[in-house]
Amino acid sequence: MEIYYLPKFIRQFKKLPKEIKEAAMIKEKIFRKDYFDSRLDTHKLKGKLKSFWSFSIDRRNRIIFDFKDKKTIRFYSIGNHDIYYE
Repeated sequence: MEIYYLPKFIRQFKKLPKEIKEAAMIKEKIFRKDYFDSRLDTHKLKGKLKSFWSFSIDRRNRIIFDFKDKKTIRFYSIGNHDIYYE
């Protein structure tokens, strides 16, 4: 599996506090092994983001992604719930 980090994701990641970055990296390792591991709370989004999925970093922060194909995932956004409205 390949994960592509889109430019918006990279910009948002750089602005996060160190502890959130570290938590995100831990969750990404779990994600790479099993997208639907219960520790991630992976779920399909609704409304205008219905073609995307999200998983939790912690209680406040999420990563929004999609499946480009069976072997490729694109990370679009990272941050608190405000990323759903950007």
